[in-house]
Amino acid sequence: MPGLSALEIVAATPPDIDVADVAAEVRAQFGLAGDYTPLVSERDQNFRLVTPEGDRFVVKVTSTAENDVVSDFHVATLLHLEEQGGAPAPAVIRTTGEEAAGRIECDGQPTMLRIVTWLEGIQLSTSTLRKDTARDLGARLAELDLALQGFSHPGENTVLLWDLQRLLELRELLGFIDSAAVSSSVAAVIDDFERNVAPRIGSLRRQVIHGDANPENVLLDECGQRVTAFIDFSDSLNAPLIFDLAIAGAYLRTREDDSLALIAPFVAAYHAVLPLHDAEFDLLFDLVRARLAMTIAILYWRLGARGADDSYREKTLRSESGAIRFLDALDGLGRDGFLARLGQEPGIP
Repeated sequence: MPGLSALEIVAATPPDIDVADVAAEVRAQFGLAGDYTPLVSERDQNFRLVTPEGDRFVVKVTSTAENDVVSDFHVATLLHLEEQGGAPAPAVIRTTGEEAAGRIECDGQPTMLRIVTWLEGIQLSTSTLRKDTARDLGARLAELDLALQGFSHPGENTVLLWDLQRLLELRELLGFIDSAAVSSSVAAVIDDFERNVAPRIGSLRRQVIHGDANPENVLLDECGQRVTAFIDFSDSLNAPLIFDLAIAGAYLRTREDDSLALIAPFVAAYHAVLPLHDAEFDLLFDLVRARLAMTIAILYWRLGARGADDSYREKTLRSESGAIRFLDALDGLGRDGFLARLGQEPGIP
C-alpha cells in the first residue's frame, strides 16, 4: 500500500484473519499443521504454531500497509544472517515449493505469509538486568551488526515510525502528551536532536541494523545470563550504525543511583568487538534520549489512537512505564556527565 506516512502505517489495523484460514494456507503452502496461539504484534498478525511433533514456529501475516519490497527485505535479512553461519536469529522456513514466503488474502488484498523458527530462551524483559548480562548484550549486538555489514536490499530504506532519523516528524505528536512537564522534556530532546544530530547524520557510517534490540526481542539462556538470540527483525532498516547501540541502550534502565550502571558496560563490550568512532561516542547521549523521547511520544499518541482493549497498547503501557523516569535521569546527568561516566568504564577511551 504505497504512499502511507509512518504514522498511518502504524495506525493501520493489523490483519485479523480467522485462525482456521491461516492454518489452511500454512498447511497448503508450507505443509505444516498444529496448534495456533495468537501473539501480540504492533503491525502484523502473528501466531505461535506447535506441530504434533513438538516443533515450534512463528507464523506472520504481514500488514497490508507494508510494501512488498519491505516484506522481501525482512526475509532477505534473515536469509543473509543464515548465510553468515550461526548468526543468533530465527531461520526462514520455506514453502513446499522452496519459496522464502507464501501469500494469503486479507480483506481482498494479497499479503505475505511468513514462517520462521521459534527460538527457545528467556526474554530479557522477564529477567533481572545485571551488568554481566549488559556486557554480553553489547558484545552479541556488535557481532550481529558485523554479520549485517555489507548486506543491502532495495527495501532497506523503509518508511518506519520508529526510525530515529524521523524524530523531528514527531513534533506533531507533542499535543497528545497531556503532561506539560513530559511534553517539555520531549520537545527539548527533539530540539537537541535537530541542533546536534541532524546536521551530522550524513557523515555517520551506515548499514542495515536490527533497529529494535529491546528486551522483548533479546533471548537469554536457561540461566537468564547469556544472550542467545535476537528476534523480530521487523524494524530493520538502513541507518547509522550507532543507532543500534543507542536504541538498545535506551532500554537498559536501572533504579540505582548510577543511572548508567548498565549502559556503561554495555557500550564498553560493544566497543571491544566493533570499535566506535569518536563522532559516534559524541552523539550517543542525544541518541539514547532521542529513543526515549520517541518511545514517550508514540506511547501517548497510541493512547488516543488505539482502543482501551488493544493488546499491543496495554503491553506497551506496561513495558515502557520507565521511559519518562530514565529520560529525567539522563537530563539530570547532562551530556558532560554522561560522557564522563562512560569514560570511567574500562575499555572506553
